[in-house]
Amino acid sequence: MTTKTSAGLALVIGATGGIGGAVADRLLAGGWRLRALHRNPEAARRSSGRAGLEWVKGDAMVEADVVAAAEGVSLVMHGANPPGYRNWAGLQLPMLNASIAAAKAADARLVFPGTVYNFGPDAFPDLAESSPQNPRTRKGAIRVQMEQALARASEDGLRVLIVRAGDFFGPKPGNNWLSQGLLKPGRPISAVSYPGPLAVPHAWAYLPDVAETMVRLVEDEAGLGAFEVFHMRGQTLTGAALVQALEAVAGRKLSVSRLPWFAIRAMAAFNETMREMLEMRYLWEAPVLLDNRRLVARLGAEPHTPIEEALRIALAGLDALPHDRAALAA
Repeated sequence: MTTKTSAGLALVIGATGGIGGAVADRLLAGGWRLRALHRNPEAARRSSGRAGLEWVKGDAMVEADVVAAAEGVSLVMHGANPPGYRNWAGLQLPMLNASIAAAKAADARLVFPGTVYNFGPDAFPDLAESSPQNPRTRKGAIRVQMEQALARASEDGLRVLIVRAGDFFGPKPGNNWLSQGLLKPGRPISAVSYPGPLAVPHAWAYLPDVAETMVRLVEDEAGLGAFEVFHMRGQTLTGAALVQALEAVAGRKLSVSRLPWFAIRAMAAFNETMREMLEMRYLWEAPVLLDNRRLVARLGAEPHTPIEEALRIALAGLDALPHDRAALAA
């Protein structure tokens, strides 16, 4: 039987983003003191709406800034992510290396959100923590390099926690497939543009559930090893089931079409975001499922918000609920 670690001081890198913001909210709700790094802390303070969060000035690309921000913390959450799919090769590893240096200097646990991009079709459909990582994309290759850097750092004394999950969504607009691929934010939902066959299961991850999972794990620090990896099953749905849930939330029938891959292919030659989206197509063509048995054995159950509730909150955050439903939700 392990003992729950009392809440302490944590540093969140990327607190204005999706996963970083969700983890920041969960840590604050759990009584943690929280510090966040931002190049413009005053603007971040005004826009975040998070009371009790200490914003400090710094750049996630500058190791000295991150090390200074991490002084005295017991947890570093690395939630930094370049906007869109742009310049992953130039930004991701330097930012992660800065967080590694900071966590080492503070003797803190480093938490990292993993993805399915590490894996190729040879590992499908059921992905375990130890499944072979043979990515098909440049973004996936960078993800593998990042996890390898974390594994090397753990051999040098860093304590690491990686939680891998499917495609993130909600409760706010962000860099994800739901808000940037399937529907149009800022207008009542009437149509869905789906990237793959509607009969194929796909793994989604509601951000508050991912944050809850991460925080529960780190609060059981005594039960964690130096290098830990867990998979979340998340919201695993066929395209048809997702559309059905969206229709239930919207209270109307939705028109459904396939994402126009031909147009994305045409734009990919000139647009980095489109090129990276095109490379990810294979993840929609076959079942991609995460085996969460190890996580369930540790926590007893995986945190799981019912899909209609999660989508209702996500659509409200995207200003995509029909007006009558938005009023009801409010």
